[in-house]
Amino acid sequence: MKKTIIFLIAITTTFTTFAQKANANSKVKQGNTVVTTQYICPMHPEVAANKPGKCSKCNMDLNLSPKEKMKKEVMKTYTCPMHPEVTSNKPGKCSKCNMNLIKGKDKIKS
Repeated sequence: MKKTIIFLIAITTTFTTFAQKANANSKVKQGNTVVTTQYICPMHPEVAANKPGKCSKCNMDLNLSPKEKMKKEVMKTYTCPMHPEVTSNKPGKCSKCNMNLIKGKDKIKS
């Protein structure tokens, strides 16, 4: 009886492991990688957003985080002319409006 229970636990564990691995592999997107940038408030770093805007606490403009500024300087980026928050490291189409992404560095707000 003990051998049967141990055998069933081993089979269940094996199937669970393979199911998780298959599920993780199916979530990988193929094609262009869309990168979202993070904007933060200079006075309140806990206030963050994926697109430019205003801080909800002090109404200041949100700026690119220091990490994002460094990435923009190092990486080649392709940006949508209509949606500056949509960027990619490869040429392709915008996921929102289907326009061609333009090569070049984004304008960084300081």
